[in-house]
Amino acid sequence: MEKRREATPEDGVLTRIGQAIMLHRGGDREEARNRLSELWHEIGPQGDAFHRCTLAHYMADTQDDPRDELDWDLRALEAAEGFVTERPGNAAAQGEPKVADGPGPRHPLVALRAFFPSLHLNIAADYAALDRPADARAQLRRARVSANALADGEYRQGLRDAIDRLQLRLDGLAGHTP
Repeated sequence: MEKRREATPEDGVLTRIGQAIMLHRGGDREEARNRLSELWHEIGPQGDAFHRCTLAHYMADTQDDPRDELDWDLRALEAAEGFVTERPGNAAAQGEPKVADGPGPRHPLVALRAFFPSLHLNIAADYAALDRPADARAQLRRARVSANALADGEYRQGLRDAIDRLQLRLDGLAGHTP
């Protein structure tokens, strides 16, 4: 199996992803999308799974078409799932403690595990935007389950609140009352 590099604070790829995120949050969606696209091609389909997951997760947010957003969110999920299941001595099988509060600068496996609730939530929102409520509900269930693996904290609570808001929106569209 290929040796995976540990992401470090000096990681140039993560720095460049962060710069693109700042552009997006600053209102320059197109430039952020262009930079992330260039970086995606540099990383390539066999590149570091942590980088691919992080990049695709944020690339989805820069998309104008909900189908494109879904495609990027699914790429992020695929990269995260592949990385987690390929790890020797998979921590989940060994009763790993709850994941620390939020994705951030730590071991890539821990950071990717912290991404799962957000990835599933984003995919649920994509399906809702594409008028696929059954798929959206299935992803919301996965988001809830994976949020339970997070340590208590602001990140976990923010995800739970967002999951609840999307659930209410889906229930309202279906004419259900919570």
